[in-house]
Amino acid sequence: MSLPRETDYGTPARESEKDITLSIDGIEVTVPAGTSVMRAAQECGNSIPKLCATDSLEPFGSCRLCLVEIEGRRGYPASCATIAEAGMQVRTQTPKLADIRRGVMELYISDHPLDCLTCSANGNCELQDMTGVVGLREVRYGMKGKNHFDLLSALTKEKDESNPYFSYDPSKCIVCNRCVRACEETQGTFALTISGRGFDSRVSPGESQPFMESECVSCGACVQACPTATLMEKGVIEHGQAEKKVTTTCAYCGVGCSFDAEVKGTTVVRMVPSKDGGANHGHSCVKGRFAFGYATHADRITTPMIRKSIEDAWQPVSWDEAIRYAASEFKRIQAKHGRESVGGITSSRCTNEETYLVQKLVRAAFGNNNVDTCARVCHSPTGYGLKQTLGESAGTQTFDSVMKADVIMVMGANPTDGHPVFGSQMKRRLREGAKLIVVDPRSIDLVRSPHIRAEQHLKLKPGTNVALITSMAHVVVAEGLVKEDFVRERCEWASFEQWRDFVARPENSPEAMEQHTGVPAADVRAAARLFATGGNAAIYYGLGVTEHSQGSTTVIGIANLAMATGNIGREGVGVNPLRGQNNVQGSCDMGSFPHELPGYRHVSDAATRALFRDAWGVEPQPEPGLRIPNMFEAAMDGTFLGLYCEGEDIVQSDPNTQHVEAALRAMECVVVQDLFLNETAKFAHVFLPGSSFLEKNGTFTNAERRISRVRKVMPPLAGKEDWEVTCMLSNALGYPMDYGHPSEIMDEIARLTPTFHGVSYERLEELGSIQWPCNEQAPEGTPIMHIDQFVRGKGRFMLTKYVPTEERTSKRFPLILTTGRILSQYNVGAQTRRTPNSMWHDEDRLEIHPADAETRGINEGDWVGITSRAGETVLRARVSERMQPGVVYTTFHFPESGANVITTDNSDWATNCPEYKVTAVEVTRVTQPSEWQQRYRDFSQQQIGLLPKKREKV
Repeated sequence: MSLPRETDYGTPARESEKDITLSIDGIEVTVPAGTSVMRAAQECGNSIPKLCATDSLEPFGSCRLCLVEIEGRRGYPASCATIAEAGMQVRTQTPKLADIRRGVMELYISDHPLDCLTCSANGNCELQDMTGVVGLREVRYGMKGKNHFDLLSALTKEKDESNPYFSYDPSKCIVCNRCVRACEETQGTFALTISGRGFDSRVSPGESQPFMESECVSCGACVQACPTATLMEKGVIEHGQAEKKVTTTCAYCGVGCSFDAEVKGTTVVRMVPSKDGGANHGHSCVKGRFAFGYATHADRITTPMIRKSIEDAWQPVSWDEAIRYAASEFKRIQAKHGRESVGGITSSRCTNEETYLVQKLVRAAFGNNNVDTCARVCHSPTGYGLKQTLGESAGTQTFDSVMKADVIMVMGANPTDGHPVFGSQMKRRLREGAKLIVVDPRSIDLVRSPHIRAEQHLKLKPGTNVALITSMAHVVVAEGLVKEDFVRERCEWASFEQWRDFVARPENSPEAMEQHTGVPAADVRAAARLFATGGNAAIYYGLGVTEHSQGSTTVIGIANLAMATGNIGREGVGVNPLRGQNNVQGSCDMGSFPHELPGYRHVSDAATRALFRDAWGVEPQPEPGLRIPNMFEAAMDGTFLGLYCEGEDIVQSDPNTQHVEAALRAMECVVVQDLFLNETAKFAHVFLPGSSFLEKNGTFTNAERRISRVRKVMPPLAGKEDWEVTCMLSNALGYPMDYGHPSEIMDEIARLTPTFHGVSYERLEELGSIQWPCNEQAPEGTPIMHIDQFVRGKGRFMLTKYVPTEERTSKRFPLILTTGRILSQYNVGAQTRRTPNSMWHDEDRLEIHPADAETRGINEGDWVGITSRAGETVLRARVSERMQPGVVYTTFHFPESGANVITTDNSDWATNCPEYKVTAVEVTRVTQPSEWQQRYRDFSQQQIGLLPKKREKV
């Protein structure tokens, strides 16, 4: 039995200040002006047959099933494309309409395979449903002659099985155009079209290419839109229709898409983006939609393991024995080397509840503040900069706010690759007419793509963000573009005057800064004018802003610019950090930093410590603990010897890989809790099996502060959810943690964290999701922040003096390396590398400008050595004009690439966020891997060989 389908209203909902009333089949219905007759009919409970219409797409009017009669009008208009009018009298069911619909349906069925019983869409096919709805009982037209489904036709219309996730069977296509429209309207890729005319019409990827050779990005929008089995998930073809569904939240990027996991037994058949998802509204990307197979990959380790030395073979043990051993080692180390000799690292891939428990374990069971998170190595400058200026360490808007923006500035972010669902929404707004400013050293897709072109691409040199943002502010001040009434009412006037006088200095002009940024002054001036005068202006930024030695300064500069132009506190504007992982925001909220307790309250605050003391029975220490780089240094000094690392791969993700490896080798007890034997686990002494997002309950908080439920879809393969493992370890250390369900953990978080006071699982079930702050003042959450006043009261302007990074080019290292992500892979790749996503991107490559390649004798596909003062690695070259001369670029998804072997330990002045985006390098042709890569290969093979010989099947 297939799952019941959600109501499809046929056309999108409309917003209007005016309502109109009409009569449909004698029933009066009131709808917003602009609503289609089809949707109005569904609103009053009358379903009109349809095939080309769906409420996620604009009306098309091609299938001719949805015809209606309207009093006073001739003919039979399509209800999907007819706008409801006041006083309209509509009939949806008459004998004449029934005859027309049966005739139309008969034509469809006369040229469609009659294999319904064996079709993969059986039980979930709109064509099948509509055949029954219109009452078609016979097909008078014979099956002989030219058609799209018999053997002769099949020879020229073979299935396209090139995509690993879905199949394309043109013989079942009814040419409704829904897939083409979804690719255009929802995704914005324009990869599909209808080729041919008349009988020869068919859906065509690209220029009649297989899907895998076309521009299709495998977001799944076409599959979702298809009303037949023409486009069908291979999981459904293999397993059949699902029996139940569980709504959960994606565990990839910071967009936080909501999905219905459709399940058969304990097997996930497919992931379907939820139409009710507050962040994604029924859209998805290739990762969230399809790349969930890692959860049951053969590499999963589901039995705890221990060993004395990383040279020893792993010994499978029971959960109790592994926990006892880990706790005894931590106790031994602290007894010998002191309380500060151990610590923990939380992960932005884990739930809020799990992260909260790890920092609680460190503070209450270890008795110190030595806790840090991978969120610090990406967005800690966001927390610092926005807290100092606006008063809260988070973005100001909803994703939907972009639809009210008139000017969009994207700085140091690549939304179409890193945050693709939001990237599609942004592209939709740009196609509607919003203007785009891109600030990036590389030509990202948004600079120019179908029906989109940036007004300004400020192609700056890496490391000069502060110079650029300050020179834009100079133009705003010098040309009298400041929204002075907003500043006087909402901001500290004294701080504004100081900032105004600073940015107005000649040395901060675009002309003066051009020598640093490399961006023509005229372009900077044009961009600044557009931002200040173009209407609602919104800033979206990513790791290309934060991962710099002046990352915090740039965030401050962005906030300054938003305040000076009055672009904060309403829809369509704001300061919007695009978080890289699914719970970066949440891991910060939960107190994962060594100087802050949950809710961004400093450990030195006595009242805050007393609050936690009363709740925990242990008072947190008043002095900040060690950040991850400090842990490494202390390990090398012999004073930090024990580490509990949950869900994070610091060996692959942190800079200066060889230094990280040396620090882990120096430790006496490294406990890793993860799904796989990742790069960090190869240096571990205890391995505690983790659980994927499909195997646990909890919550994630996305980049717009949206708290969403993560619901268990299948039992944990190792028998325990991650939060349970942390509780076991804490209990073994002597600090009791007694929770029966993650909802109890959230209740504790809510009691102790002012911005979460109104959050509970019951409230999340009621509202679907909640954007914090959610408390007595905002019981349903806060979609837009700083509406009437800033969280800190008055907005604070701060000076943003440009200080060049110490990582500079030289004769020895004349190029600048910067790093980023690609659509098909995610972060360190531990998840996506274990899926067919590697068919799109199976290795990290070095992008280099043709001029730089030519001077070095480098051709496309050559092996090249990249050398920095930190180390050397070897990658294959991709010669690309996306780069500017003097700048090279790579991703970091594959551990053997060693991208972070060459990044240095330079970091942000305020937060120690690593400067991943600026590394001075030289590139030369080579013929063999680097020394590090050869060592890595040998060490990895050794470590894999130390795993138990009989691997478990999952």
